Amino acid sequence: MERARVVIVGGGFGGLEAARALGGKPVEVTLIDRRNFHLFQPLLYQVATGGLSEADIAAPLRAILKGWPNITVRLGTAVDLNPEARLLLLEEREAVPYDFLILAAGSRHHYFGHPEWEPEAPGLKTLEDALEVRRRVFLAFEEAERVRDPQEQGAWLRFVIAGGGPTGVELAGALGELTRGTLPGEFRRIRPESAEIVLVEAQERLLPGYRPAASARATRALNRLGVRVLTKTRVLEISSQGVRLQQGEKETILAARTVLWAAGNRAAPLTQTLQERCGATLDRNGRVFVREDLSLPHHPEIFIVGDTASVRSPSGDPLPAIAPVAVQEGRYAARAILARMRGERLQPFRYRSPGAMAVIGRHEAVVQTGRGVVFGGFLAWLVWLLVHIRALVGFENKLVVFVRWAWSYFTRNPGSRLILDLPEKGEPQ
Repeated sequence: MERARVVIVGGGFGGLEAARALGGKPVEVTLIDRRNFHLFQPLLYQVATGGLSEADIAAPLRAILKGWPNITVRLGTAVDLNPEARLLLLEEREAVPYDFLILAAGSRHHYFGHPEWEPEAPGLKTLEDALEVRRRVFLAFEEAERVRDPQEQGAWLRFVIAGGGPTGVELAGALGELTRGTLPGEFRRIRPESAEIVLVEAQERLLPGYRPAASARATRALNRLGVRVLTKTRVLEISSQGVRLQQGEKETILAARTVLWAAGNRAAPLTQTLQERCGATLDRNGRVFVREDLSLPHHPEIFIVGDTASVRSPSGDPLPAIAPVAVQEGRYAARAILARMRGERLQPFRYRSPGAMAVIGRHEAVVQTGRGVVFGGFLAWLVWLLVHIRALVGFENKLVVFVRWAWSYFTRNPGSRLILDLPEKGEPQ
């Protein structure tokens, strides 16, 4: 008897978890991703600030899944699909047949109608993003050391981060540790500890998805690291020379040569294809509204998980685009497919929150448990450390990251501070 063909698009948290859950089951699984590795995105900011190297937070998909003979990994980019014929089309117009399709294509930066800002303010979604941010950050100190004009020097030593969610908070904290704990004494004409780090958030407080107590604790921790927090502040314009901000009726221009983006996400373009081909409905961030079992209305053989899915919590709020949500959705989609093959139906998907956390420095973090309890300090930092090491894929990654973190903690000397010139698009690599 021919086994059902399950095609998974995306090797991130949702897609990888779905593949693992289907490993060894009576299905033929094909995992398709444009990259040959799984990336642990929550630690990209550490690559961007020199704490870890890119290989520490990535693992080859083939190595992760080699223990399951029923899983095949394919390198490719999905660009279209034919839902009537159940064919997924790849970039080279190759057609991949499926009986069930799991879309976990992830998301990209969202600049709220200003795509021209992207070259001036890179975000953190890919390894290339992290390496580009790292290049800009460390190059800023080199340029500040070189120039003699005080105003120009100040512009090089001012870092503006747009977005006060977990990524922005952790990036600001890492830059604070870098400028005040790592770089002092390494330059002769500048004082890195005098660098100004500005964190901009449009809403009333940082970490708007957390409880107010967690937001307040994060703000205090960042202030201790010298981070200037601007809430209720909108970004009006970004250029190579700085940013124009609006706070209430007041507009301010900050001269800054390094602007980093952590303010918004938008689902991968493949969701627009679903809208055209399958009549899918998208939310304002391009995510697909799904049924209670994560399948697509009118196409129950297609499941949407992770950042591409718009799923509501029991309170009616959309679930956040974070790794724990993607993991649980990927696992559920795999179980739903197996149940469908047995002629059964699962209970509707329900997300069980393990809590949320953000690290803000060398021994400071905030943790919000699934029951809403908030705590911080060294204990929260230790919890954050253990949770992230446990979640890393592969024993080698866990060991390397643990050793690097321990070394960095005791020596205050992050070891991956190389400035690399990345090739322009279209250049040979």
